[in-house]
Amino acid sequence: MPKLLMVTTIPETLESFLLPYALHFRQRGWQVDALAGGPFDRFAWSRTHFHHTFQVSWSRSPLHAGNFRHTPGFIRRLAQRERYDIVHVHTPVAAFVTRLALATLPRARRPRVVYTAHGFHFHPQGRPLRNAAFIALEWLAGRFTDDLVVMSRADEQAALAYGIVPRGHLHHMPGIGVDLEHYRAEPLAPAELARARQAWGVGEDPYLLAVAEFIPRKRHADLLTAFARLGSDWPRLRLVLAGTGALEGPLRAQAQALGVASRVLFLGFRRDIPALLQGASALVLPSEQEGMPRCVLEAMSARTPIVATRIRGVSDLLGGDLGLLYEVGDVAGLERALRDLLGNPAAARARANAAYQGMLTYDVRHLIDLHDLLYAAERPAQTAGVQHA
Repeated sequence: MPKLLMVTTIPETLESFLLPYALHFRQRGWQVDALAGGPFDRFAWSRTHFHHTFQVSWSRSPLHAGNFRHTPGFIRRLAQRERYDIVHVHTPVAAFVTRLALATLPRARRPRVVYTAHGFHFHPQGRPLRNAAFIALEWLAGRFTDDLVVMSRADEQAALAYGIVPRGHLHHMPGIGVDLEHYRAEPLAPAELARARQAWGVGEDPYLLAVAEFIPRKRHADLLTAFARLGSDWPRLRLVLAGTGALEGPLRAQAQALGVASRVLFLGFRRDIPALLQGASALVLPSEQEGMPRCVLEAMSARTPIVATRIRGVSDLLGGDLGLLYEVGDVAGLERALRDLLGNPAAARARANAAYQGMLTYDVRHLIDLHDLLYAAERPAQTAGVQHA
């Protein structure tokens, strides 16, 4: 029985992106385990999708001293005891700590290590010193990576340019996948959608939707400012924010200061994104950094118009006039894009329908097939860097 260990910084990443993969390989007869920093008890899927789950303790900062006290030893002991064939790591902290922990094992006893980069933490909008630090960390961990999976062509080019791994260890896959069947399901009936809109607080008013964690790189503040500038031209327009995070308080204060608090709705973490997309005039993503943004894929699957920043991942998805793009931090550009979208709904829908036509590439079933091929391929003769005895 092949054995696979999936590693993420927090369990929620498994829930959001990786459950279809876990179920697929488990149904193929593999032992599929999970390791993350947080308790699994509250997640029913931890029992239905994984044979075993393991909790570790680590900080979100990759070089935090706590990451190197007990966790690496636990990971090494676990890998040796279970004799995993593949350890597939996701998210920067989990990926960095796990790869360095396994690097000290003799190669004959070291599992094949696959790392999926959900968007490198260095990017054109990043500060130079921060970029340099993350490039150095990725290069170091790349010495102990058998297969590096990237989601955008920009990250593929960066991996080669900085020598993170040799070309033969690098694989491009278009995202982590979205369940098209989930979004192709019959839309809510008008009465059901009307009830949902009342529950969200929008009633019959049109609304823009943002689906993102409240953290600095998502740049919600730009969206609030642009929304306020639309002013009296669209007095009934609402802004719906789906997500949670440390910046929720400051963003609420900003909405109050801009005089739009009554038209901005903070809905928290949501499990009804397809319904929210069905009713939205557009999805808006003002982010400065993404890998292959899931919310954009979801909006494309739902035929919802999109306004987003011109960054890696987004450009891969929406090139060729499939959405309205603007430069990071250009609030005036965001305002113009929103005015264009709201003033020309027929053109917005035409772009959304065109975006939908290319979605088969990003179907999770296609991505699972690519993982099947990757796992079945012969392991590289040695990892990207130093051969360990």
